[in-house]
Amino acid sequence: MSLLPDYLAVPASELGRGTNVKIILKPDLAAIGEAMAGDMFKEIIRAQSEGRNATLIVPVGPVEGFPILAEKLRRENVSMREVMLINMDEYLAPDGGWISLQHPLSFRAFMDRLFYNLLDPHLAPRQENRVFPDPANPGAIQNLIDSRGGVDACFGGIGINGHIAFNEPPEPGVAITDQEFAGLPTRTLALTRETRTINSVTVGGEITIIPQTVVTIGMKEILAARRLRLYCNRVWQSAVVRRVLHGPVTPACPASFIRTHPDAQLTVADYVAAPPQIALR
Repeated sequence: MSLLPDYLAVPASELGRGTNVKIILKPDLAAIGEAMAGDMFKEIIRAQSEGRNATLIVPVGPVEGFPILAEKLRRENVSMREVMLINMDEYLAPDGGWISLQHPLSFRAFMDRLFYNLLDPHLAPRQENRVFPDPANPGAIQNLIDSRGGVDACFGGIGINGHIAFNEPPEPGVAITDQEFAGLPTRTLALTRETRTINSVTVGGEITIIPQTVVTIGMKEILAARRLRLYCNRVWQSAVVRRVLHGPVTPACPASFIRTHPDAQLTVADYVAAPPQIALR
């Protein structure tokens, strides 16, 4: 009997086999950014060709795609005025509100700096179409989605513990059924230690900089999107990608629920697709 989960041995060529998740391999981090930008652009054009404006749930990370998308929109002279972008999540301050725009980890400031401010002003989304979940009124997200006739596509990544957006696995001892977990709405919650630890890599390992609470789009809104498009470009995602695709579908690995979706696609870098090397060196 193996000492390790069987899914860790799944080769790159077998990723996603037996599921309805489409797997796309890309050579490197830059190619992942290009892929995400291209997929978002396609959704915007698809909706416009149907005589309407896209509604998209978007992440901050992978971060490389947004400047590429801004350049493509400028080059093609595509208007985003009526496109609705609903960001997945934001860190919260101790008082329960969003962290300041001056905080180095502010997702709202990131979107301004590396996307909205790079667009021609007459092509950029209207301010009211640049939405983040509000910790004071989390139900407003579902109301907005309903008013737009649903979400065309949800984009995102996968966290170290399988979280999608900031939908964390339940803490030990917390009982929740698959159906209950899949129905969790937009809400505030505390980050797990695992998430805060891996996120601290972006700040030199200083975990005290990582806020302890967040507001996040729920599994309910994510899974209701017509299309799911996820991207993985970090070396440490090699194992969790396999758990998502070939482990059990369970709240203990939230992104595993993408296997219940009729149109899910996962784009990974070649080094993520390679099986993890588990050994002391």
